[in-house]
Amino acid sequence: MPKRSKILDKNQLQQKINRLAWQIYERNHMESDIVVVGIQKRGVVLAKRISKFISSISEIKVIDASIKLDKDNPYDSDLVFNLNSTDIENKVVILVDDVLNSGKTLMYASSEFLEVPLVKLSTVVLVNRNHNRYPIKADYEGMSLSTTLKEHINVVFGKEEGVYLS
Repeated sequence: MPKRSKILDKNQLQQKINRLAWQIYERNHMESDIVVVGIQKRGVVLAKRISKFISSISEIKVIDASIKLDKDNPYDSDLVFNLNSTDIENKVVILVDDVLNSGKTLMYASSEFLEVPLVKLSTVVLVNRNHNRYPIKADYEGMSLSTTLKEHINVVFGKEEGVYLS
């Protein structure tokens, strides 16, 4: 197994999530409701934690949703969104993923919202690796970490919770 270095421990990870939630709240405090959409799998966990924290600090109604897609080959697989377009019409949508690497996953997932009238679409990532090959950026990022292309960032939720570089 390759050597891995802990970048964030459990407490630091939770601090980043709380800060992301505060930033989202600060920029959307006038909204009555927002839709927080996590990209399967770790993006969904991150999105739920952000949603939970926003709900604990505000009166904003937070609607949780998820998108399932093949991150390695999104063009040859179906994108599955668990809400109807009418559920998100004229709302603020926050699209959440754990790591922004090339931008391909966020770009493809955001295509789900192109034909729906939204108040705003924003993107959130816990770690931005700064290797964008697609014209998409994170509106909210927990941390920016310049890595080599051979290095891997792994966000772990649960028993060994943290962010690791290997």
